[in-house]
Amino acid sequence: MFSLLLLLIRTLEAQSSAPMWVSVSISIHHQMKVLCGRSLGCSNNDDIEVESDADKRAHHNALERKRRDHIKDSFHSLRDSVPSLQEKASQAQILDKATEYIQYMRRKNHTHQQDIDDLKRQNALLEQQVRALEKARSSAQLQTNYPSSDNSLYTNAKGGTISAFDGGSDSSSESEPEEPQSRKKLWMEAS
Repeated sequence: MFSLLLLLIRTLEAQSSAPMWVSVSISIHHQMKVLCGRSLGCSNNDDIEVESDADKRAHHNALERKRRDHIKDSFHSLRDSVPSLQEKASQAQILDKATEYIQYMRRKNHTHQQDIDDLKRQNALLEQQVRALEKARSSAQLQTNYPSSDNSLYTNAKGGTISAFDGGSDSSSESEPEEPQSRKKLWMEAS
């Protein structure tokens, strides 16, 4: 309301060359209504204007208080989320430590992602080796179940097989049992 009066007085001074007391003696009440109605869209009732301004001010203050409380709560939440902060930390410290913590977590996530990618590659290589070994085992079983198509193995009268390379020794069940094949160890390249 006071600023509106100052505005009115300055307007009146600018409009007339008469001394201030003459301008003020003009119906200030009327001038305020005209000025208020024209530029601010106020009502004609001065009491309502005063209440309206007070209500606006109170509403604005309440909104500003709510905004400040929200910012304060957000800083407290951020402070509680960063492990290296104490209870009493300034907002600048909270922002600084939060930035450091975010950068640290990004580096840590990047390292973990690299580890995951390395493990996936290692897993794929192991699966490929398992498939190759299973294929080799199944082809070895096929060769023992079915005689070879080449002429290096012959069947003797007892039903045993004779190899052309072992000097005619019998490989039937009467001979000594063969030693089990030793398994090959798989060596992984370090990535």
